[in-house]
Amino acid sequence: GKQRRAASKEPKEESEAESEEDNADGSASSEAEVSWIQWFCSLQGNEFFTEVAEDFVTDDFNLTGLGTQVPYYDYALDIILDVETPQDEMLTEQQQELIESAAEVLYGLIHARYILTHRGMQQMLDKYKKGDFGRCPR
Repeated sequence: GKQRRAASKEPKEESEAESEEDNADGSASSEAEVSWIQWFCSLQGNEFFTEVAEDFVTDDFNLTGLGTQVPYYDYALDIILDVETPQDEMLTEQQQELIESAAEVLYGLIHARYILTHRGMQQMLDKYKKGDFGRCPR
């Protein structure tokens, strides 16, 4: 939510409260779109995550069983996939925070499955080769 909007946008002329109202779904209006997955993977502390391909996330087979492990599963999945839903307007700020937290957990669970695929392993290998995980001092 708020963190994402602040992290993914240039400062605006209008007041912060106003820009949050205009972009309640977290999307950037005039700036180049940054997907939730790109934003999440770019956060400090999330360097070890790779960007899960959207077609992997939209394939229900890959998500089997995750609905019972994450609260607000459908809302959380919508956040990950940048789906805007009219129901978002009716959520309390507390519910919104719980859903955003659930989206981060859900992404971690999806990521764990994705990096077991050939494509996911290749992306992690590329990160390893670039030194994203650090280097052994020896």
